[in-house]
Amino acid sequence: MRAVLALLAADRAAPSAVRDPSDAWRVHVADSLSALEVEALLEARRIADVGAGAGFPGLALAAAVPEARVTLIESIGRKCEFIGRAIEAAGIANASVVCERAEAWAQRPPPHGGREAHDAVTARAVGRLSTVAELASPLLANGGVLVAWKGRRRPDEELELERAAERLAMEPVEVLRVGPYAGSRNRHLHVVRKRGPTPEELPRRAGMAKKRPLGGRR
Repeated sequence: MRAVLALLAADRAAPSAVRDPSDAWRVHVADSLSALEVEALLEARRIADVGAGAGFPGLALAAAVPEARVTLIESIGRKCEFIGRAIEAAGIANASVVCERAEAWAQRPPPHGGREAHDAVTARAVGRLSTVAELASPLLANGGVLVAWKGRRRPDEELELERAAERLAMEPVEVLRVGPYAGSRNRHLHVVRKRGPTPEELPRRAGMAKKRPLGGRR
């Protein structure tokens, strides 16, 4: 992680506003590693990090759990390029980057896609709970888990996820409070488990999970 944070600090084009290493350890690394409290994530051998951004939590989890294969999914080219350089600089051999939207990656089975290919999906600062659960469902194998990083608990988001759960084949399991030692004073991790095969309607067209989240009021 020192190599990753050194690159983050040195690269003016790095896709993060938090670039000072002392701050980045807390905001990025500690926040990412808080998910190691989720036993299912520790046991996962195939992890997809959706909306990977500057590479967190995916890079930190790959370094912490070398037995797992971590695929960082990011649709913006400059962010993909940074993640690729960070993987190379840090020598994180069990991490790789896919420069594609999660919806497109989830349409195809391995080896040319990631449909139902993962034991766990992670998502940090990606969107509403129902949106993230929708993106995760077609990527997860039956019984796999989504770990979603959120701040202060939002009853409206949690209710929206409950309403969408059956249509997504995703069941909310628990909410863990892991702040303030992580990157957010009010950090919570939402754990959602895949129950059954992926619904035929998933994934929807790119952007629809965010624009029209299932479970939202009509």
